Parts: sequence; structure tokens; C-alpha cells
Amino acid sequence: MNLRFDELLPLLVREGVEFILIGGVAGNLHGAARLTYDVDLVYNRGRANLERLVRVLAPMNPYLRGAPAGLPFHLDLPTLRNGLNFTLATRMGDLDLLGEVLGGGTYLELLPHSMEVEAFGVTFRCVDLPTLIRLKRAAGRPKDLESLAELEALLEERDRV
Repeated sequence: MNLRFDELLPLLVREGVEFILIGGVAGNLHGAARLTYDVDLVYNRGRANLERLVRVLAPMNPYLRGAPAGLPFHLDLPTLRNGLNFTLATRMGDLDLLGEVLGGGTYLELLPHSMEVEAFGVTFRCVDLPTLIRLKRAAGRPKDLESLAELEALLEERDRV
């Protein structure tokens, strides 16, 4: 399925979902050219925000990415409240919904390390470049480590200006 972050992010913003964009799409907004195949969001775990997430995502038929077909899964308030991090397949593409992220913590802990960006016709929070680099390094996956050189070059170029 094609990733439709240009539709997903505005939908979340219009519904008032509190999130911080991290991962590859955040890297793209900072100038990285690397392709990404999912959207990574750190979300506020307050009850009202969880309710908004359910309202937005439930119609997208979210399912646990990589789970066997037929495994019972229903994205609702108890599921979000009792879980933390979800890797979901939706009709708009893959979404990593993160209550906490290695190297960065929770939504509230990442908030001071984020900035407002305007993209896709809306304004939302995106992790800043130094923190994105820290998150990629902490994740330690090969694809994250491969992206570090480009992100660090972008940071160096930005700091030179």
C-alpha cells in the first residue's frame, strides 16, 4: 500500500490529535532525500487525545502490521490505554504509533525538542533535527544508522548558515 502521509497528517491535525512527527518523514521535512515507507508518530497519552486517535484511525481499519491474518485486534480506547507502541497497517499506509520512543521518551518529554512545521496544508509538531539524530542513533537499526550520515550533514550545513 502506498503511504499517504500527505492525507493522514492533515486528518490528524484537523481532528486535534496531539503528536510529534519523528522518523523518515521528519527527516524529509528537514531536507533528507531518503525514502520512507511509514509514518512514525509519538502521541500524547492523555485520555482526550486517545479518544481523538480512535475517532480518526478506527475508520482506516488499522491492523497490527506483521500479525497473522485473523488475529483479533480492535483499535479502541482500552487498547490504546493498555498498550504503548503500535505498528499498524491502515488503508492510508503503515503507521507507527509510539507512546514512548527509545532515546527520546514520551510526547511530553519530546515536546521541548520539537518545532512547529507547516506542510501538507497544516501545521503540526516535528522533532528537531538534533533530536531526530539522537533517536535514530538510539534505535540502532541498520536503516536508522544508514540515515545518520545524511542527517548529520544536514545539521552541519544548517549550523554553518
